[in-house]
Amino acid sequence: MGNQLELLKAEALQLTAGERAAFAQLLLASLDEDTEIEEAWAAETERRIFDIESGAAQVIPIADALAQVRASLK
Repeated sequence: MGNQLELLKAEALQLTAGERAAFAQLLLASLDEDTEIEEAWAAETERRIFDIESGAAQVIPIADALAQVRASLK
């Protein structure tokens, strides 16, 4: 199987970046999903949406967030 994997890798690396990203998503989606983890992510997503919509969470533009992170790293 090593040769098959190397051949697939070589072919995949010839794809464009966008094609490789799409291929990677297909591969990840093909793996067995853990229902418990998926349910936890769904619950967390719903909680975050509620926090944003209710005003409990402060939302800032990405440019501001990145500026804050960059400033903290200096």
